[in-house]
Amino acid sequence: MTPRRQQILDIAAELFASRGFHGVSVSELGAACGISGPALYKHFESKDAVLAEMLVAISETLLGEGRSRVASADGPRAALASLVEWHIEFALSHRSLIVVQDRDWSSLPDEARERVRTLQRAYVDVWATQLRLLDAELGPEVSRARAHVLFGLLNSTPHSGRLPDAQMHDVLREMAHGALGLV
Repeated sequence: MTPRRQQILDIAAELFASRGFHGVSVSELGAACGISGPALYKHFESKDAVLAEMLVAISETLLGEGRSRVASADGPRAALASLVEWHIEFALSHRSLIVVQDRDWSSLPDEARERVRTLQRAYVDVWATQLRLLDAELGPEVSRARAHVLFGLLNSTPHSGRLPDAQMHDVLREMAHGALGLV
């Protein structure tokens, strides 16, 4: 991805988070990026394509990094601790994407929505597998539910992040480790 394309995605995430996908026009998005609205079409087919790439790309990143961290960990406990660290880093540095995903999910084009769902299911399964390896008595549904609950905690940063990021990081880690029984 070109730096300019990434810049547009970053600016769009901030605008969509603050005003909603439908509350931002192509002209406003272009102006915020220092270009005209029509010039935005040199980089993206449509505003819908901006939203789609934004949410697909971050879902691919979460899954790729999650798999990488599990592959390099020495067992499920270490894998979960590494996954927690990764997801906290994501949640603290991408608050706007969390808001956009939550609020503007229904605005995603169908194909992109299905791609994001597929990636998210795979990411949940990365966590759920490690949870089952740590506790053989957990069934697949319970381990997936636990992963979703943990994401709720970690993805609360747009609403709960009232502390400086370093302190918030520590609070999130302590709570996540407690919830996972890693303490």
